[in-house]
Amino acid sequence: MFNTLSGRFLILTLCFVMLAEVLIFVPSVARFREDYLLSRLERAQIASLALLANDGMVDPALEDELLLNSDVLNVVLRRDAVRELVLAAPQIPPVATTYDLRNPPSLGLIRDAMMQLWDQRDRTIRVIGAPVRDAGLEIEVTMHSAPLRAAMVEFGLRILALSAVISAFTAALLFFSVRYFLVTPMNRVVGQVRAYADAPEDARRIITPSAGLHELRDAEVALNKMQTQLTAALKQKDHLAQMGAAVAKISHDLRNILTTTSLMADRLEGSDDPAVQRTTPKLLQSLSRAVNLCEGTLAFGRAQEPPPALARVDAAGLLRDVVESESLGPDAEAIEFDVCVETGLTLRCDAEQIFRVLSNLIRNARQAIAAQGGVGVIRISAQAAPNEDGWEIRIRDTGPGLPKKALEHLFKPFQGGARKGGSGLGLAIAAELVRGHGGALTLECSTSKGTEFRIWLPSQPLG
Repeated sequence: MFNTLSGRFLILTLCFVMLAEVLIFVPSVARFREDYLLSRLERAQIASLALLANDGMVDPALEDELLLNSDVLNVVLRRDAVRELVLAAPQIPPVATTYDLRNPPSLGLIRDAMMQLWDQRDRTIRVIGAPVRDAGLEIEVTMHSAPLRAAMVEFGLRILALSAVISAFTAALLFFSVRYFLVTPMNRVVGQVRAYADAPEDARRIITPSAGLHELRDAEVALNKMQTQLTAALKQKDHLAQMGAAVAKISHDLRNILTTTSLMADRLEGSDDPAVQRTTPKLLQSLSRAVNLCEGTLAFGRAQEPPPALARVDAAGLLRDVVESESLGPDAEAIEFDVCVETGLTLRCDAEQIFRVLSNLIRNARQAIAAQGGVGVIRISAQAAPNEDGWEIRIRDTGPGLPKKALEHLFKPFQGGARKGGSGLGLAIAAELVRGHGGALTLECSTSKGTEFRIWLPSQPLG
């Protein structure tokens, strides 16, 4: 029980209520002691007035009865600047302490009360006060301290017992209130979290915010959002796994078909037609890239993109091959390609993988320009990266820019598609291939006047 929130709250409530009662107990006992002494002064004044009414002529037995009823040893009354011993016991022990109740300070009353409780001896004390109803200037009594302490102890025990009852009752109310308003809703949330953990793909198990407390409802809303995103991510990963298996099967069969096609295309090299002789090498090269792509896809389906086979690659030749390949596209007639390569620039990269990266970026730029129904320019530049140890390749187009959704989920598969119907795989694959080289693919800008991507490749491998 003490390891639960409600149990600990119960203990804390008992402690705090008892602490509050103790803080109330001390001034209450001090106030009780003051009232007790004032009542003895009042009784002594009544007894003295009864004696003075008979000109001090009373029977000794009656005098003893008056002292007994007043619970004092003697009474001294000062009237008209004259102190008069009105009542007195036969024997009075020496006075140990004197208390003046005429305008006493509060802290002084509390101090005297605590000392009175601490001292268990029966001592003789003198109490000085002002007579009620202006029946004199001063009244003074002498009394034993034991009855006063006994009355204070009895009063204190009653206060403590009452405090204990109030504390227990208050703690019980708070305990059940906390369980009803806080612990029970929290247990309900915990139960729903456990149920969701058993089957996170089941959207029916996503928590529905229903708490009345704002704080707890905020927690439920945040949990609902997290569970919704997690369920969607799990479904997407499941779809990706299924799609990966399907793509692997397709790539396997397509690789066999392309291999056969490559063998048939080899025979075209013996043709006497100049046009065939001119296009056959490019056809064979395209078929070879397609076969390599299928093999890479199969490797990706098994684990991830294969590590790049780094070699020295002529940047101008690589960019020329990419532009020539993309110039054969159906919508490339309205596109002007502007290629600028630093003289003698040699990259250290995997030519096939960087070819795929550039093809993806240029194809996206070409499709963006074609989508706006006009002519456009795609500029490709390659040079040593300024202030960096490596090279950079920039691809800039004059298209309409990337849509907002693509900017929010750039480089994320199936989320960052730049055109309607696009899967967003191209940029995700391109970014992964560049990261495999130790480089980075970044979006430099995207406005209504065009988009620019930057590829950075390091000149030296790590380690």
